[in-house]
Amino acid sequence: MYQTLLSSLENGLLTVTVNRPDKLNALNKDVISDLDALVNEVQDNTAIKAVIITGAGQKAFVAGADISEFIGLSNEEGKMLAKKGQDIFARIENCSKPIVAAVNGFALGGGCELAMACHFRIASDNAKFGQPEVNLGLIPGYGGTQRLVQLIGKGRALELLMSGNMIDASIALEYGLVNHVVPLDDLLPKAKMIVEQIIAKAPLAVAKCIKAANAVFSETNGYEVELKAFGECFSTKDMKEGTSAFLEKRKPQFTGG
Repeated sequence: MYQTLLSSLENGLLTVTVNRPDKLNALNKDVISDLDALVNEVQDNTAIKAVIITGAGQKAFVAGADISEFIGLSNEEGKMLAKKGQDIFARIENCSKPIVAAVNGFALGGGCELAMACHFRIASDNAKFGQPEVNLGLIPGYGGTQRLVQLIGKGRALELLMSGNMIDASIALEYGLVNHVVPLDDLLPKAKMIVEQIIAKAPLAVAKCIKAANAVFSETNGYEVELKAFGECFSTKDMKEGTSAFLEKRKPQFTGG
C-alpha cells in the first residue's frame, strides 16, 4: 500500500515505520505522499484507534528532508513544496485519533517537524533533535518555526533555529520537546503502554481533547472551543457510560458513541 512506510495494526494500535534506512529515513516526495495517504487511512479505518510513528533502524527517526529534491527549485516551487508539507503535517496535528512519535535517533529538519506535528513525543536516549536548515541557507518550511516556539518557547526556539545546533534527548526533555526519554529497547514498549491507556478512554472525548488543545495556537477562541466540545460530550453514550460506571464503581465500557 505504501512505498516508504511499513505498518502493523494490533488491537487498534497502528505502528508505522518510515522505512528508508539507507537514507536515514529522510523525507522525500514519496514519504510525504505516503504520510498523506496514512492520515486518510487513519481517519477512515474504524479499526485504527491510535498511531505510533517511528523510524527504521537504530540511528534515525527521520534525519531530515531529501536535499537533492531542493536543487533548482524556484521561489514559487519552494513555496509549493513547503505548502504541501505544511498541509500534511497539519492533518497529522489535527487528526482526531492520537498520533504519537517514538523518536529513535536523529530527528532533524523535516524529521523534527514531523515529530512536532505528532500529538506528543517519546524519545530514546540516543535521540537528537534540531532544525539545521540555516546551514543550507534555508529555514524550516513544514511548520517548524511555529511548532518549535509553541513547544519550547521563543528564546530557546530561536537559538536552535538560528544556530542550527542539535540538542540531545535529555535537553529535549528539559525543554519540554519530549514527554519521556527511555533506553532504545524500551522505546516502543513505553509508547505502546501510554497509547494503550489512551485507547481505553472514550474516543470522542479523546478527539475533543486534541481539538481543544490545538485551539490554543489557532485564531479561534480556545475557551469557546472547549465550551462547545464539553457540551457536546453530554450527548454521547460514552459520557453516560463513563459517569454511570464511576458512580457504580466499575470499569467503563466505551463504544465511541
